[in-house]
Amino acid sequence: MAKFDDRLDRIVARCEELQALLAEGMSGADFSQASREYAELEPIVTRVNALRTAEQAEQDATQMLADPELRELAQAELDTLHTQIPELRHDIRLAMLPRDEADERSAILEIRPAAGGDEAGLFAAELFGAYQRYADQRGWRFEVLEYDQSELGGLREGIASITGRGVFARLKYESGVHRVQRVPATESQGRIHTSTVTVAVLPEAEEVDVEVNEGDLRIDVYRASGAGGQHVNKTESAVRITHLPTNIVVAMQEEKSQHKNRAKAMKILRARLYERNRAAAHETRAADRRAQVGTGDRSERIRTYNFPQGRVTDHRIGLTLYKIDRVMAGEFDEFVDALTQEEQAALLAADDN
Repeated sequence: MAKFDDRLDRIVARCEELQALLAEGMSGADFSQASREYAELEPIVTRVNALRTAEQAEQDATQMLADPELRELAQAELDTLHTQIPELRHDIRLAMLPRDEADERSAILEIRPAAGGDEAGLFAAELFGAYQRYADQRGWRFEVLEYDQSELGGLREGIASITGRGVFARLKYESGVHRVQRVPATESQGRIHTSTVTVAVLPEAEEVDVEVNEGDLRIDVYRASGAGGQHVNKTESAVRITHLPTNIVVAMQEEKSQHKNRAKAMKILRARLYERNRAAAHETRAADRRAQVGTGDRSERIRTYNFPQGRVTDHRIGLTLYKIDRVMAGEFDEFVDALTQEEQAALLAADDN
């Protein structure tokens, strides 16, 4: 406890130091860095002040117990404080946990069918729609960057930009393999089929985050074609960008304009490069998280949607909800909240060691 209190004292002192420095009139990079650090520490200090106030009130109420006339009132206040103080300490510990710098960012969502043929494509389309409804419910902007539809109405590939505050923090747990179990509409024998869909959620990158050298790019243009192209035409509007150092390839044909397709492809390329850099830089943290809520890798099965039983199961935390219709209507918060709490618990446990 003393060690924890010492950390709080150091945070308060640092926050006061930063406040004084900013008041003196810093400028340039030093000002930006100090401002960011102060913005991170100030909410913690607010909680620390509330904790100190509660602890002082606890001491005062304890002394009041000796007065027969005030004993009952003091005991009632102590009962409240004995609940409030541990909650404040827990909130402070959560606020002090290392934060993923990408949490507040917007995100790029990529969905593709994996095993299961046409049925996988149909479920991919439904899942894409479910995430769009989730974005609408949270007031985020959902922009379709690529939607390659099959002849049966399934999805070959769907990519969207989801813009809003904290999008990545909420959606990052969705990366992985999503498995569906149901009787396909084309199944005459009524047999349940199992299909899979891959989901990738990448934090959206700004140009300043990733430096892309034009000399590292091979850009091919071609005519949009096939059932997936919504704007199939005779002009070479489709764009394929290959980042030669990493061999990452992004193809885009959703727009009629070659310029717009190139801009969208670069947006996706930056997100993939940014995520690649983040994964390399945070491998230790990723290893800790892997033991709790999974890697977020597209090769890992994370969730099963069983339509005959009406259930959705998240395998990382063993949570099953018998409300598949509501989940497919975009109600993912119960899973997201549980996964967030699981990761926080793991980080708190690691912080204790």
